Amino acid sequence: MFVFLTVVQALVAAALVGVILMQKSEGGGLGTGGGNPSGLMSARGAADFMTRATSVLAVLFVVLSIVLAAMAVDTNSAGDIDTSLERNTAPAASPAPADPLAGSAGQGDEPAPAGDAPANDPLSGSGAQ
Repeated sequence: MFVFLTVVQALVAAALVGVILMQKSEGGGLGTGGGNPSGLMSARGAADFMTRATSVLAVLFVVLSIVLAAMAVDTNSAGDIDTSLERNTAPAASPAPADPLAGSAGQGDEPAPAGDAPANDPLSGSGAQ
């Protein structure tokens, strides 16, 4: 029933758009002076029909919207809450975050003391030659 009413709602909406677009322009919107008087919907009776058709389709659209909204609330309201995606309440033990400023010292290598220079360091001047 819900799918059927949704299809009817779409058809009413398309008909409403079509009826509105077929009506004669009364104002000077977009630079048009009101349209050609010898057009398809130029007679007063045709204008009355288009006005009535627009009113009927608009009322039908609003009523269908309210009915569909009420049906959607009834079909989708569930009393049970799904807890299948609930997170664990106990935090998992995680390793301590690495210090980004420590460089390679945080990976188990201890830095050399400041006074000891490596034997092959060309900048220190005390390397093996």
